[in-house]
Amino acid sequence: MPFKDRSDAGRKLAKALADYNKQQPVILALPRGGVPVAAEVCAALKAPLDLILVRKVGVPFQPELAMGAVVDGATPIIVRNEDVIQAANINEATFNAVCDTELCEIEQRRQRYLGTCDRVEVTGHAAIVIDDGIATGATMRAALHAIRARRPQKLVLAVPVAPTSTLAELQHEADDIICLEDYEIFGAIGVYYANFRQVSDQEVIDILKRFSTQTLKSAKQPIT
Repeated sequence: MPFKDRSDAGRKLAKALADYNKQQPVILALPRGGVPVAAEVCAALKAPLDLILVRKVGVPFQPELAMGAVVDGATPIIVRNEDVIQAANINEATFNAVCDTELCEIEQRRQRYLGTCDRVEVTGHAAIVIDDGIATGATMRAALHAIRARRPQKLVLAVPVAPTSTLAELQHEADDIICLEDYEIFGAIGVYYANFRQVSDQEVIDILKRFSTQTLKSAKQPIT
């Protein structure tokens, strides 16, 4: 297995991202699996952590089939998969209703994970978007669109593992792509981890507290 667990993948990813250490990067993770990976990068780069909350917009009668994705933000980003929408004969009212449902779920998750915490400032910074791996790339594409709209100085996609073809499809969505392992024939992401246990909500909350902007600022205050 290329990776023992998500922490091991994060430490290896942090080494590959070492050149960003002096650029005051901000880290944005896709929960829940991307958060333990991102934690190791934050620790190495001394960077703040925020979430980028993405939900697949599934076809109502086949929810695992993505007809789009939605991303949280002051103005939510909606990415449409027109081929699936047409093939499944989905009308606008149905598409919008599913989007609204997923946006409600996103808001509930943001409150659960972050409460009233301030969002990390992305504008003018190198923004590094992290997950524990990529499969089809639909949710990651939506995430990158949303972060691009927040005007980062540079947009970086960083993942431990992904299909070679998906990376090629995403190459125009980010300014830099760091992927430790890519494969022409790709199985499920968990195949590449010896331990791919489920990440709990509490683990996400605890990691966010460790690497919040306020926590990092407090750690840098001189002792008087």
